[in-house]
Amino acid sequence: MKKIEVRISGLGGQGVVAAGQILGRAAVYDGKNVVQTQSYGAEARGSAAKSEVIISNDKIGFPAVRKSDVLAAISQEALDKYLKDLKEEGVLIVDSTYVKKIPETRAKTYKIPATEEAERMFGAKIYANMLILGALTKTIGISVKATEKAIEDTLGKKVADINKEAFRKGRSLS
Repeated sequence: MKKIEVRISGLGGQGVVAAGQILGRAAVYDGKNVVQTQSYGAEARGSAAKSEVIISNDKIGFPAVRKSDVLAAISQEALDKYLKDLKEEGVLIVDSTYVKKIPETRAKTYKIPATEEAERMFGAKIYANMLILGALTKTIGISVKATEKAIEDTLGKKVADINKEAFRKGRSLS
């Protein structure tokens, strides 16, 4: 891995920011240089949200994603807004529970029914972001050990086990 630019996008309340924070922390634990930024609408829940993570073996000169290598879209609106910024040979990960129309793309595409699986397996939609994170980390080569430690350190031990289980399930779906 020389440098990889990741954008995780969706709606406020879908755990986009938490997933980005965990990804960034996990990459640091794997010995990489990382910049992580986030933005979300004023209303927070239900408005547009994105988290950007740049991971590199070298110094990072510019702190924002220009053209993403990986786009994770947890809502149709996010896909529609950010697909144009995905590199032609990039990786696209979508939550197929909410993303129904994927324009033609040369990107390697993973359709993961993350929200549906989260509800089925864990009884709550809130774990969908961990399923997406599992697929994402597997795709870009961030270790399970680093990611599980990042989940614990970011979310706390009280809720870490169920989130780690959802994360592992996401790895198996990609």
